[in-house]
Amino acid sequence: MPQGVITEIGRKKLCKAHAGDIKLPKITQMGFGSGGVNEQGEIITPSGMETELKSELLKKNIDKHTYTDSKETTCRYTASLGKSELVNQNISEQGLFDEEGDLVAYKTFLPKGKDDDMVFIFDMDEVF
Repeated sequence: MPQGVITEIGRKKLCKAHAGDIKLPKITQMGFGSGGVNEQGEIITPSGMETELKSELLKKNIDKHTYTDSKETTCRYTASLGKSELVNQNISEQGLFDEEGDLVAYKTFLPKGKDDDMVFIFDMDEVF
């Protein structure tokens, strides 16, 4: 089962923003990597201490965001991989990065193979 967390730096920034000590940086990029599973192919459980993807392949700007519930407590970030991006790669981790370059949310999952005739659309939800 996929595993996801808000990272320690993400929680720290939320705490400081709620206290009024900083302005919360906008989430602007989604990263994709191949380090979400161990050698046996089992999903690695995130610790929340991650500061980068384990094996980053590519970062992309967020295409859009939407609120997925009527209370606006879940924000879905969407980014797409074009046909020519990450061809023949197995993607098993993704992350959300803020405009300061910090990894604020991290997720691992079973590998998704990317062919050269496919567009992949990835969503990642931030739930409060």
